[in-house]
Amino acid sequence: MLRSETLFGKRDTATPASPFSSSGSSTLGSGSGISKSSPVGSAATPPASTTVVPAAPAASEMSSTNEVGSKLIVGPNIKLKGVEITDCDTLVVEGRVEATMDSRVIQIAESGAFKGSAEIDIAEIRGEFDGELTVRQKLVIYSTGKVSGKIRYGKVVIEEGGQLSGDVQVGTIGAPRNLSVAKSVV
Repeated sequence: MLRSETLFGKRDTATPASPFSSSGSSTLGSGSGISKSSPVGSAATPPASTTVVPAAPAASEMSSTNEVGSKLIVGPNIKLKGVEITDCDTLVVEGRVEATMDSRVIQIAESGAFKGSAEIDIAEIRGEFDGELTVRQKLVIYSTGKVSGKIRYGKVVIEEGGQLSGDVQVGTIGAPRNLSVAKSVV
């Protein structure tokens, strides 16, 4: 019989070994009076002094190893269509996304594609972007990246082989300098 503590990533810290081990009749904790040799289906209640801790690290521990903020990952073979993405610090696109968004960072993987409208601080494109893209700070198009549509950016970096086409303008504030491009491959 499964215990609810194991279903939700919690475990009994007083248990020295697995409850399914066949190691005689050792007790669960000192003075608990409950032996592991009781049948698996028995309704033994853990002692009141048992401490339950989460198996996964706490959210504060996770943020110290990962980027700070909210992150949405659209995995490979996933299609996300007709949504407005808000309150997302980083969007990672490995599948297909058709959306409108205002975010801090977008990262499009080689297998990823984004179609729609996006206002971003930093964009890193290895896959495809088609639509209206406003990059407030830096647009990076890698060698496998293809960006097309109405593009506005503060700074741009294009690796050899990266493609940028459409209505392209430098600057996102004030009167941007127009650099209309029929098709440019760098």
